[in-house]
Amino acid sequence: MAQQNEHVGMNKTGVQMSPFDTKAMLSDDNILARGHTGDETAAVRLRQSYITEGDNLGSIPVPGTVKGMASMGMHMLTGDMPQVLLDKMAERLAMERTATRLYDALLTKLAVVSDSRSSISLDQVASIRGDEARHALLLADAIASLGGDPTSMTPSADLAGVEAMGLVQVLNDPNTSLAQSLHAVLTAELIDGVGWETLIALSDEQGHPDLVDGFSTASQQERKHLAMIQTWYEETVGLGAQGRASVDHATSAAATPGATLSEPGVATDASAGDPNLGATAGNTSGADLGATSNLAGAGTGDGASDSTVNQGIVSPDGKTH
Repeated sequence: MAQQNEHVGMNKTGVQMSPFDTKAMLSDDNILARGHTGDETAAVRLRQSYITEGDNLGSIPVPGTVKGMASMGMHMLTGDMPQVLLDKMAERLAMERTATRLYDALLTKLAVVSDSRSSISLDQVASIRGDEARHALLLADAIASLGGDPTSMTPSADLAGVEAMGLVQVLNDPNTSLAQSLHAVLTAELIDGVGWETLIALSDEQGHPDLVDGFSTASQQERKHLAMIQTWYEETVGLGAQGRASVDHATSAAATPGATLSEPGVATDASAGDPNLGATAGNTSGADLGATSNLAGAGTGDGASDSTVNQGIVSPDGKTH
């Protein structure tokens, strides 16, 4: 099995590799790299003219069924914005489909690349991949329930696809290491978390309790995915247990109003005594944040039992094992 770790080599991209040529270049009065005096006013004005003349990324399609059109019209008459909810659900669907492909690529790489420092396993990654695929189906059903077309490309879905192109390229690059691949997946999971929170808020605001329940289950699973990916990433960059504890402590302190950084496990609260500010940073551990390397007990978000998630792992070929 291949080992792909960052190493010191003959990287010649920096000017320090050629000090004499660098000195000569910088002392040349005619050097093009120095540029010319002035500013970027002309370039800025050109870009602004393009923005002014530009159009939108697209439009949200009208529902293709009479029932869907009636439902959207009724909600719009009451002041709701069903088109916004449909657009953001399509965005999440696009990202969940991309996430499934990202984990497919990670499984492919993990089968031939190893890192003795990481606790990552094929079964765990396959289980997360299965969750992402189920989330995509959940969103497709949710869009259809509101009269929308899950196959349509809305503006936000288009944007999400463009944003994710770089992540897909990183995972499919044969030269990227496991740590670099996990960094890209971690980026996707961070985006995913915010996306689900937005969907839950919009669904609640527009009076769709069933959607809120399903999206909340998916959001909980995504938080577990994030914790696992972050742990694996930190392991692959050589961060030991003490270092990861420091990261958890700093994150907890940053999320606690009035808290200041101290040694891990030591509570330091600049607003001690104020009952309105809640727990101190020192009382928050990685366990409290839901970090786990086991997906047991996680629901699927599509009504399946907990045992279904753990017993039925969806593989890249679409088969359930």
